[in-house]
Amino acid sequence: MDEVYRVIQEDIQTIIEELCEFKGKITDKTFLVTGGAGFLGSWFCDILNVFGARVICLDNLSSGSKKNIKHLTKNKNFKFINADVCSFNTHEKIDYIAHLASIASPPLYQKFPVQTLDANVIGTRNMLELARRNDIKSFLFTSTSEIYGNPPDEAIPTPESYYGYVNPYGQRSMYDEGKRAAESYCYSYFIKYNLPIRIARIFNTYGPRLDIKSTSQYGRVIIKFIYQALNNKPITVYGDGKQTRSFCYITDQMEGLFKLFMTPKINGEVVNIGNSEEISILRLARKVKKLTKSNSKITFQPLPPDDPRRRCPDLTKAKKLLNFKPKVSLQKGLKRMIDWQKRIR
Repeated sequence: MDEVYRVIQEDIQTIIEELCEFKGKITDKTFLVTGGAGFLGSWFCDILNVFGARVICLDNLSSGSKKNIKHLTKNKNFKFINADVCSFNTHEKIDYIAHLASIASPPLYQKFPVQTLDANVIGTRNMLELARRNDIKSFLFTSTSEIYGNPPDEAIPTPESYYGYVNPYGQRSMYDEGKRAAESYCYSYFIKYNLPIRIARIFNTYGPRLDIKSTSQYGRVIIKFIYQALNNKPITVYGDGKQTRSFCYITDQMEGLFKLFMTPKINGEVVNIGNSEEISILRLARKVKKLTKSNSKITFQPLPPDDPRRRCPDLTKAKKLLNFKPKVSLQKGLKRMIDWQKRIR
């Protein structure tokens, strides 16, 4: 297991080197991380831990896992609380809140639609109230590229100014509209109470800790393809595979999120965080098959309703405000993910 965690440690070191300018703002401060046992949340906790922060990790484990944070539990500055973000309260003084709590994978949020809506709507308001009572220094809300729905070609790459084309009454609506409503809450608290809000619209993220066998199934297409290819199972593509996505490796995603969270004088900003390297799902399947030297056949299944046709972020604003530019190519990231998956098999 030490060999497995070494891969994560290497990636954490890469992130830390990019964020060293913020060390003074993080050390000895108290951070509440909701969804802290999830894929993104656990990486967030890792980075804060290295910088010497006091971390309150809040998660009800509906899609997160204790194994993601097991290595942190012996740290005196780390506290795990198994509780619902919708009702959680504390009298402990908090300096920063990173609100990442949400079910994020379509199979899981379609199975738990009300819980997904509640975490994003009721949970977000609860966290905003907690932030207001604590007079916090910064509040990061992790939104999603799914708030854009199914944009036309002229809105690709998609800028933050695009309002979205979303079905409010469909199989993805509990997640898409939950995030949109949560953004509206953040905006309202920023306008009414001058709360230091920052919103990240995250495009598909992948990296170590993604596991096809995990509860969350977060970022499932990459890990699903790799798992299928390594085990010589059919690589299953939905529709004709011409739909596109843009995938951001975890080190780049964490750099972008922390820069948005900690950079001064950008309260109220909404910023895309991702990688603008767009690829079709069919081409992705072929690339994974080639990199794994797999004998798997690529098979096709019906396309789910409301599946977005294209996803690609416009990163102009991220570069201007945060000096953010992703460094890990899809080719490099996939090789690292394949290596990770081989280690945990």
